[in-house]
Amino acid sequence: MGLIRVGVVGVGNMGLHHARIYSELASRGMVELVGVADVDYERASAVAKTFNTRAYRDHREILKSVDAVSIATPTETHAGIALDFIHNGICVLVEKPIASTVGEALQLIRESEKSDVHLMVGHVERFNRAVMKLKETVERGSLGDIITFTAKRVGPFAPSLANTSVIVDLAVHDIDVISHLSSSRVERVYARSRIVLGSRSRAEDYGLIMLTYKNGVDAIIETNRLTPYKLRTLECIGTRAVARLDYIEQKLTLYGEEWIMDARIDREEPLKLELLNFIRAVEGAEKPLVKKEDGLYALLVAQASTESSKTGRTIDIEEYAEKMGVHLPISSAFQR
Repeated sequence: MGLIRVGVVGVGNMGLHHARIYSELASRGMVELVGVADVDYERASAVAKTFNTRAYRDHREILKSVDAVSIATPTETHAGIALDFIHNGICVLVEKPIASTVGEALQLIRESEKSDVHLMVGHVERFNRAVMKLKETVERGSLGDIITFTAKRVGPFAPSLANTSVIVDLAVHDIDVISHLSSSRVERVYARSRIVLGSRSRAEDYGLIMLTYKNGVDAIIETNRLTPYKLRTLECIGTRAVARLDYIEQKLTLYGEEWIMDARIDREEPLKLELLNFIRAVEGAEKPLVKKEDGLYALLVAQASTESSKTGRTIDIEEYAEKMGVHLPISSAFQR
């Protein structure tokens, strides 16, 4: 196989970074960046000029020119755009969440399997070196038996995300990471969420989620678009020690009864690691670290969380999955 021909659809804040990294990889002779597409053609043109590639107004204009594509458009457009590429035999990396609804996600998975193409989901925190180190620490038993995880993912209001629930947009990261770290599946979820900013926000901008896993681990996730500063942290309490992770700083600190220790971490941009994994999967050199089923599962739990908030009830995930047409288990990643 020659150089993988890649494109980026949607060059807002996240898509811009996809284009930047693909451009870097292209300069190293690892891929060919065919072009970027955005309904805002002026924006696409500016990004294309910056990264020495072509600009397109419509993603369908690059369907016949690429082998793989990153989709970083608004969540409600993920499924439709991804299907256009999948039906043309093109491998897809779609930013999280995989789709707007579980039904759309199921359709994407079915169609990608029919077309025999890779479908990855951009749960970029899995590629954070601190998360990788915490996974090693948990599996090594350094923390003892895990009791609970507490995640905090907060920041300022983003007008571009006013239509997307903060649970589906932000908390879905922590749902995925905690499920990955605990090597278990959620049994029950109870959540509270609401719109605080009134007319500025058309979807929930505050959420609090409580998860109970099948292996007895509990988790609390707090997320909002109300906080004037950006914070991304995760605390893991075990019977031997406590771990505190800072996603932004890629820092992991372990606390024992008589000691405090910072893990040695070789920092690297998570998105670059993610795109390298995607390209190598397309080449057949690696397996995707984040499978399409992982994206479906995280969305399933996030959607169940919003259902819990609306009804005020605890949601049994197996019952909810059955109602949504999802057959559990959906990923071997949660089987031990």
